[in-house]
Amino acid sequence: MEIYKDLKTPESQQFEKLLNSQLSKDKIEEGKIIEGKITKITDKFVFIFIPGLKSEPIIDINELKLIGLKDKIALGENISVLLEKIEDKNGEVIVSALKAQKIKGWYKLENAYEENKSIIGKITSKCKGGVIVEHVETGSLMFCPGSQISDKPLKNIDHLIGVEQKFAIIKLDKIRGNACVSRRQIVSSNKREDKAKIIEKFKVGDIIKDAVVKGYSSFGCFFEVNNEIDVLVHLQEISYSRVNHPDEIFNIGEKHDLKVISIDKDKLQIGCSIKQLSPDPFEHISNYEIGKKYKVKVDKITDYGCFCSLEPGLSTLLHSSEMSWTKKNVSPKKLFKIGDMIECVITEIDKEKRRIAISHKLTIENPYEALMNKYPVGSEVDGVVSSSNEYALYVKLGKYDIDGFLHANDLSYLNNPEDELKKFKKGDQIKVKVLEIKKEEQKIRVGLKQLGKDPFDWFKDKKINDIITVQVVSTDNKGLIVKPEECELEFLIKKSNIAVNASDARPSRFVGGERIDTAISELNIEKRKVSLSIKLLEELQNKEAVSKFSSPLSGKNLPFSSLSEKLDDKKKKDDK
Repeated sequence: MEIYKDLKTPESQQFEKLLNSQLSKDKIEEGKIIEGKITKITDKFVFIFIPGLKSEPIIDINELKLIGLKDKIALGENISVLLEKIEDKNGEVIVSALKAQKIKGWYKLENAYEENKSIIGKITSKCKGGVIVEHVETGSLMFCPGSQISDKPLKNIDHLIGVEQKFAIIKLDKIRGNACVSRRQIVSSNKREDKAKIIEKFKVGDIIKDAVVKGYSSFGCFFEVNNEIDVLVHLQEISYSRVNHPDEIFNIGEKHDLKVISIDKDKLQIGCSIKQLSPDPFEHISNYEIGKKYKVKVDKITDYGCFCSLEPGLSTLLHSSEMSWTKKNVSPKKLFKIGDMIECVITEIDKEKRRIAISHKLTIENPYEALMNKYPVGSEVDGVVSSSNEYALYVKLGKYDIDGFLHANDLSYLNNPEDELKKFKKGDQIKVKVLEIKKEEQKIRVGLKQLGKDPFDWFKDKKINDIITVQVVSTDNKGLIVKPEECELEFLIKKSNIAVNASDARPSRFVGGERIDTAISELNIEKRKVSLSIKLLEELQNKEAVSKFSSPLSGKNLPFSSLSEKLDDKKKKDDK
């Protein structure tokens, strides 16, 4: 080593020159792909010679077989490898033929992606969210999402597995080394070429026969023509009448004639129209009058009504609210079916909005008006309990399909409304009295207690401060429960109204059954409200006693009354 101690010696400079000349020929760097020649083959390994390395690296034979280089395992054959380490901790050179092949494949994928070229691959297996695709040329594995396999939904893709076909690279992640490809783009581009040729067959004004309804959208309806191309009929081109959604007019699979109205060769789209195949029916809308009856044909039934036609192309809506007088939530499907001819009255014609409204119930007698004519307010009518809830009964009146509203408070004058309500069940026959009819609102109120005499009439000839005799029914902490003689009603005399003197205002003074007098302190016939008071009676009696028995001489016989008079006389004499 002493010869290299002084680098300025001629020997050192000559050695440096030789070393640099050798390295300049073969630049060896880690992470690069280099070519090596097979020099030795054993049962398990292959030795390769790479110029510039101090030793020969070895490669596992199985690695070469895995990447398809079995045929190249022969002396003198060149193999591309990735130089991972020039020298590891054991002093050996580390190379990889597998990684070299992946890197070469990645470079080819990058070039195809940058140049927007398709690659040849084959689907090898299914995975979550899609399939694994192998690049045929390099063996690189790529991912194809399920949505990118085809332009149409496929229930089974077994026929595509293992078949070499074209794929488009749609995404590359250089950091992670992941590639995402699409078969759908290749299929769509091929169809685009075919579609352009198909569109060349059509021109504006052509009539397409028997196009099949394929699908709907919020803006129109799609039709399939001759199993070759899909065309669009915009919402405004479906009918001269207003259409909210294509499913109001069409059903999937129906056949209709179309007229070509536009062709976009750039977007490869054909626009068609159905309404332009017939004259505008609104041009002779003057033939129809509001308020008159016409026969209409049911074309389509929805949850909210029926679409009908006065004549071909002149559509109108029969809303569910105009089908029946009595049924609130009527189901159109239960009343009509497609193809029915029904009689309706035109209720509205709006030429600007191109809208016609009709009504079926106007052709039928209004049962509320008929009932009002036969059973005006105050009439008695037989009925059947049709339903009930926690506060009322609903009674079907007579032969009419109308339910009258019978509130629990109108069941009895005397008994508890809730208890009375429990006495009735569905199907019970009862007679009621018509209390109110609202024809416009389609509401009828009836009552049961109004059929009998109102016990409150007992107070019609009474007034406030009148004295009446009552019988004590019972007592409690609140006061006395009393019942006027010859009256069916019971009333509460509050504790504060039992007596003028607070010490006497005790309900316990009474045991029940006593006949006592009391005064009416409050009376409202309209509101059916009465208040009774014993205290008021005492006050009235005291007032009457004072006014009846008092006089101007009251107090003259009191002690010292004469003394005061004598003192007054003496004062008058002294003043003189």
